[in-house]
Amino acid sequence: MQDLRISLVQGDTRWHDPSGNRDYYADLMAPLAGSTDLVILPETFTSGFSNEAIAQAEDMEGATVAWMQAQARALGAAVTGSVQLRVGQGVYNRLLFATPDGRLAHYDKRHLFRYGGEHKRYAAGSDRLTVEWKGWRINPQICYDLRFPVFCRNQHDVERAGQMDFDLQIFVANWPSARAHAWKTLLRARAIENLCFVAAVNRVGVDGNDLHYAGDSAVIDFLGQAQVEIREREQVVTTTLSAQSLAEHRERFPAMLDADRFELAAQD
Repeated sequence: MQDLRISLVQGDTRWHDPSGNRDYYADLMAPLAGSTDLVILPETFTSGFSNEAIAQAEDMEGATVAWMQAQARALGAAVTGSVQLRVGQGVYNRLLFATPDGRLAHYDKRHLFRYGGEHKRYAAGSDRLTVEWKGWRINPQICYDLRFPVFCRNQHDVERAGQMDFDLQIFVANWPSARAHAWKTLLRARAIENLCFVAAVNRVGVDGNDLHYAGDSAVIDFLGQAQVEIREREQVVTTTLSAQSLAEHRERFPAMLDADRFELAAQD
C-alpha cells in the first residue's frame, strides 16, 4: 500500500435536477484533476434523498453512469457516490465506483431507511462490496447502513495472508442535522472497531422535503480521531491517508486476532 489522497465533496444537492447536479458537482470537482486518488460525492447526488425521484431513475446505460466514468477519466482518480438506478423491475439506491481505466463497480444499499419510507419504493441490495484501488481495499456503504455494525464489520482472513477485508470504509449520505450526533458518534465507532480509516460525505442545505443538512463530512482515523471535519458549508477538502500509520496500528493493537467469526446472512 502507498498513501492514498482522498477528496470529500460536500455540496448542496439540487432537488430533482439530475442534469443540474451533474454540472454543479463537475464544477466542484474540476480543480481536483491530477491532485487526488479518490473523489467522494454524497448519497443520491443527482436528486437529493427523495422517494419521488424514483420516477426519474436512469438505468446503467444512462447519462449519470457515463458522466461518472467521464469524470474519473478527466480527474485521473476514482469517483464514487450514489444515485437512483433502475434495474429490471426495481429501482436501487446504487453506489457507483468508477476508475480512470474504465472499470465500474457498484453496491446497492442494503438497509433501506424505513423511517423515511425508502423501503416502500426502492429495492434492497444484498451483497457487500469491496474494491481494490491504489493498493487499498475499500468498503463503500450508504447512509443508513452506518447504523448496522454487523454489516459494517471488518474481518480478518487468515487464508489471505492475514489480510483484513478493508482498509478504508466509505459512507455517502443524506443525513439530516436533527440526527447529527448519531452520525458523528457512529462514524467514530466504525473506525475504531474496524481498525480502519473512515471517510464520510454528507450534503448541506435544505432539501425539497424541508429537511436541513449540516454536512459534518469527515475523515476519521483508526483511533476514532478526526483527521478532517467539514462544517456546514459547501466545501471540497483533500487529505492523505497514511498506509504506514494504519499498518503500524494494526501490528501494535491486533484486536482483529480476537474478533468473533461470523457470516452475513440474506435479509428476510
